[in-house]
Amino acid sequence: MKVLILNSGVGSRMGDETKIHPKCMTALSSEETILSRQLSMLYKENLRDIIMTTGYQHQLLQQYCKSLDLPLNFRFVFNSDYRNTNYIYSIYLAREELLDDDIILMHGDLVFESSVLAGIMSTPYSCVKISTSCPLPEKDFKAVIEGGTVKKIGVEFFGPGAVEAQAFYKLKQKDWLIWLDRICEFCESGKRDCYAENAFNEVSDKCCIYGYDAKDALCAEIDNKEDLERIKKLL
Repeated sequence: MKVLILNSGVGSRMGDETKIHPKCMTALSSEETILSRQLSMLYKENLRDIIMTTGYQHQLLQQYCKSLDLPLNFRFVFNSDYRNTNYIYSIYLAREELLDDDIILMHGDLVFESSVLAGIMSTPYSCVKISTSCPLPEKDFKAVIEGGTVKKIGVEFFGPGAVEAQAFYKLKQKDWLIWLDRICEFCESGKRDCYAENAFNEVSDKCCIYGYDAKDALCAEIDNKEDLERIKKLL
């Protein structure tokens, strides 16, 4: 299994925090950053092959990953147009690395408990992290569950079947390749500034993804300084 971590963006909502380094290098404590925490957890789950998309401060990010001295196999994919595109295009650029195995897909600003990663790993089918306990977020991802599987993922869904969701996936190869094909179609037709989930929503009837309900376990993105302080307190 391979892991795809999306780290191309600028993270401008973090203010001064990201003026000198990518958001994933933001410190959570004196001992760990968002990224070092992710990588340590992945290593403990015997996940070794890491494909990381980069953009902003890409050389610094590569150097930082190597400085952690973890026995991981890194492949870095640079998105030179990171200021004008969304992560759908970063995934497209990394596509050749993502064809031959199941994958774990996550955003680089995601902070989660080890139990969430273990639960997602142990799920025998494709899944995405959801929570039926957390309230629906105003601006962040929701998943719409119908007939037991995820039919839509996006920020705009508030109707029946909608639950809180995070961009944290385990994707079986068959399902992933269906989604990746539509991602490629989007990007090759010029749709490069939307979410990758926009492409998923068009093939969800063929790409079978279930919700992994983490309930109240910590699994949240850090989008701004308020998120950072809240998650530091939880940790």
